[in-house]
Amino acid sequence: MKLAGAVAQRIVFRALEELRGGELVVRYPDGRGRRFGDGLGQRVVIDVHRPGAFWSKLARRTRIGFGESYVDGDWDGDLVAFFELLSVNLEAASEHPMFRALNKLQEKRPHRAQRQSPAAARDNIHAHYDLGNGLFQLMLDETMTYSCAIWERPEMTLAEAQRAKYRLICEKLQLGAADHVLEIGCGWGGFAIYAAGEYGCRVAGLTLSPSQASFARERVCAAGLDELVEILEQDYRHTEGRFTKVVSIEMLEAIGLAEHETYFRAIDEFLEPDGIAVIQIIAVPDARFARYSRRSDWIQQYIFPGSLIPSVGAVGRAAAPTRLRIVGLEEIGPGYAETLKIWRENVEAREAEVRTLGYDERFLRIWRFYLSFCEAAFRVRVLRDVQLVLARSPSGALAAPLALPIEGQFVGRES
Repeated sequence: MKLAGAVAQRIVFRALEELRGGELVVRYPDGRGRRFGDGLGQRVVIDVHRPGAFWSKLARRTRIGFGESYVDGDWDGDLVAFFELLSVNLEAASEHPMFRALNKLQEKRPHRAQRQSPAAARDNIHAHYDLGNGLFQLMLDETMTYSCAIWERPEMTLAEAQRAKYRLICEKLQLGAADHVLEIGCGWGGFAIYAAGEYGCRVAGLTLSPSQASFARERVCAAGLDELVEILEQDYRHTEGRFTKVVSIEMLEAIGLAEHETYFRAIDEFLEPDGIAVIQIIAVPDARFARYSRRSDWIQQYIFPGSLIPSVGAVGRAAAPTRLRIVGLEEIGPGYAETLKIWRENVEAREAEVRTLGYDERFLRIWRFYLSFCEAAFRVRVLRDVQLVLARSPSGALAAPLALPIEGQFVGRES
């Protein structure tokens, strides 16, 4: 093992000595291994097949190298259980002097938020959402919804839980047949079809993905909703018009921190004076946001290029210069663990079909790592998912259901 790898191993092992709430066994091909933790929880075994490669990658870029080494086949294990155990120890591990020293050595240049041009945004969306509709059809449910579901009852199917999420959003919007809704990031048309079909409103859905747009239009046509739903392959920054309601479901994460204020200014301009918006976002806890946003990670590099998960505080700061007020917030994140579990199991159960679509073993390992990490992070609440209700005026605020006020105050300036 090279010197850098040996140093990384020593640092990681020292930090793992503080592991609590379970037991982690790191096992090498020759039978040697190390055991960490207090044993008060699940036992997780990690088999390191190529120790030299594994530790060298962690030495170079810990946050990215760990995922790269899994994708390269350097190690294997029960990913979900492993990430759950690490996640509950995340704060203590990140503050460990040895880890802080390793991060400082690797942090040659901090990650800076950069403006995302329309061309860059289109390229970033293409990298993930244009992988092929067939892949997402195998992974998702019949509603083709790629966001957190809401499980009102344990026996609900994923499709029922996704429709429950859509219904909750519509209730928060006080949606009716007279409304004209703008959806920023409409995906494969799930919300637009539900809202128009159940409430009779008009919906304009925006996406930058050609394959999503084509698929969504076909679904709208099949549902007989052509007169109510329009799917536009268009950047929200190039969109004009006024709308009574605005919806955006887990789209803000894709645009990067530098575009947040532009995003909320656009929503402010889109909304009629008494309009209401519901924004659903994945979020990191505020206490972790500054540290998380300083450096890019594996998911930003391999899954969602150009992305950055905000915190609720960061969202409030971005909305503050506008006429928007955050009048309600509801946490729905616990449902994401179950949603992701089903997605992961669908991919695993249909692996042969995924391969027939042209995806290889490397791709499958990338997606297994991605889905497993996210499932674990939501289960132990390292990641959140929230629905924010925003209004432009006092009358709009009064119409919006107040799920959970943020310290009893509006966020934003007076109209």
